[in-house]
Amino acid sequence: MKTRCRSFPRTGRRCPPSSPPRLNGTPGRRWWEHGWVSSYPLYRPRRLRRTPGLRRAFAETSLDPSRLVAPLFVKEGLEDAVPIQSMPGYCQHSLESLVKEGRELAERGVAGVLVFGVPVHKDATGTDAHSDFGISQLALRSLKDELGDDMVVIADLCLCEYTDHGHCGVIEDGGVANDPTLEIYGRIASAQADAGADVVAPSGMMDGQVGAVRRALDDTGHSDTVILSYAAKYASSLYGPFRQAAEGAPQFGDRRAYQQQPSNIDEALREAALDVAEGADALMVKPATGYLDV
Repeated sequence: MKTRCRSFPRTGRRCPPSSPPRLNGTPGRRWWEHGWVSSYPLYRPRRLRRTPGLRRAFAETSLDPSRLVAPLFVKEGLEDAVPIQSMPGYCQHSLESLVKEGRELAERGVAGVLVFGVPVHKDATGTDAHSDFGISQLALRSLKDELGDDMVVIADLCLCEYTDHGHCGVIEDGGVANDPTLEIYGRIASAQADAGADVVAPSGMMDGQVGAVRRALDDTGHSDTVILSYAAKYASSLYGPFRQAAEGAPQFGDRRAYQQQPSNIDEALREAALDVAEGADALMVKPATGYLDV
């Protein structure tokens, strides 16, 4: 059966992309298939492009500090910031230098910070990740005490920095055990919210992680805490510098058994739909630079 293609000038495609799946399995419809767009000459898109002022006023996307989130790495036991060789301009912070950096970013209008903790103690189940005195929780409290509501403080929620094997969950029979890991994620989320995190960001790509985190937050009185889900976190070599910064590289194997496969577009859409259904308030694609068009 032949498919008739038509041109879509604003996307540059000859055929519309595949429709996103709905949770019931039936395909969704793209906005242009609903007939909502008036035709020429009633609708003239160039009207909104005529002057620099009009283009700025009606820009759908803008790039300014208020749209940015800065990743910050804080390492237990440091007395001062230590430069990260693989990430020029970035440091592993002490608690004191972390707060100073957070204040400077807030004064520059940056919307938020995403905090990654690097502990001294690591074990098989990452117990410091949900300790009240773990480095992430200490950092979150320090930032909120300094910044209050001037900046959104986001906590990365994972185990790779805290486990001695460097994987994002509990190891059983040589692999990451999904469901036992979810229980730990819930404990981490509650600890991070207790410490003042505005947003928790589960990044381990475990099946059901958003639902587990949402239930744990609601059960511990944190129903207002936002979940920013790593809905499509692709397996990628681009994480190399980050793994040095967070000291969370896997000690055996890799993470392809749970991170997203770059070649699968429909699977990424299903992952995103599942996260929304489980209670995610916002979604993330990572690494964004090379994968937003996947």
